[in-house]
Formats: sequence, structure tokens, C-alpha cells
Amino acid sequence: RLGRLLYELLPDVEVAGLLALMLLHDARRAARTDASGELVRLDEQDRSLWDRQQIAEGALLVQRALSTRAFGPYALQAAIVAVHAEAPSAAQTDWTQIVRLYDVLLQFSPSAVVELNRAVAVAMRDGAEAGLLLVDALLAQGHLQDYHLSHATRADLLRQLARLDEAREAYRSALRLVQLEPERRFLQRQLDGLDS
Repeated sequence: RLGRLLYELLPDVEVAGLLALMLLHDARRAARTDASGELVRLDEQDRSLWDRQQIAEGALLVQRALSTRAFGPYALQAAIVAVHAEAPSAAQTDWTQIVRLYDVLLQFSPSAVVELNRAVAVAMRDGAEAGLLLVDALLAQGHLQDYHLSHATRADLLRQLARLDEAREAYRSALRLVQLEPERRFLQRQLDGLDS
């Protein structure tokens, strides 16, 4: 509601991007947790629970914002979320487009978190080894050492590569840093799953 009001009062390209970002994230709210409140990974979410009307509205705002060529980081973030939201399935996600959007986003908002997200997209496009090289380079530079998601990402990539001892240690590092209980339970399940 506040996003819509702001856009009505200030129909700026980046306000449109922000509204689109909020709509696209909120469209997936019903699928983010299961019946018991546990987190559900994006690739495992039931897409039939996603709000298609909000996705269509958000995607249209993204399209309009990007067509102006006066867009900024909010519109780019919304564009990335739109690619996820518009994919018919996780397997059909256009990871090449997502990597390109992260490349542009890095020009607007250079940050280690954006680089980490880009590394995940590269891993999805080019394989776990390619993503792991990028994550390890970030950590070696001293970036995101205290960020649980960098270690969780590393753990997941190591798991995919069947480097299970290293994956266990990375999950343990993530668990030492995580703050929110639902995320802690999710990471613990991932760690426990390595032994099953």
C-alpha cells in the first residue's frame, strides 16, 4: 500500500522499480514456508501458490522502468526477481539473463552481497565449481566472512560437488553466524541431510 502511494505521489522510475520489487517478492510469500512454518527453497516452492496477478503487475512495472534507460538498482533487482517469477519452473529459469542483470547491478551498486548473489547465478548457469571459485575468492578477500549466507552458499556448492567434509564445515560456519531461528533450523536440516 505504501509503495503504491509513493508511486502515485512520485511516479519516478526507481519508485516503480521499488514497487515492482515489493510486488514480486510478496507474490511468492505463500510458498516461502511449508505448513509447519519451515523455510522452503526457491527451487522447491510450489509455484501454483504464487500470486500471478502481482507477478504480472510487477513485471509490467519492470518492463516500463527498464525501457526508460533511466533505471537504477531497484529496477534491476526487480528485473532479477521477475526472471525467477516468470519462469514456468526452477529448471526453466534463464540464468544467463540473471547473470547479465547482476553484472549491470554491480555497476550501480558494487557490493560483496551482490557479488555473492551473482556467484549463485553463475553456479546455476555454469556449474557448482564455477560458483564456488567466485565464493571462495570473495571470502579470500575478507568479504562476507561474518555473513552466514556466504558460508551456506559455499556449503551448498560443496555438497553439489560431493565434497561433504568441507560442506559440513561450511554449514557449521553458517550455523555459528545465523541469527534467525527458521534459518538456523533450515541450515541444520541441510547439515543433517549430508549424513543421510
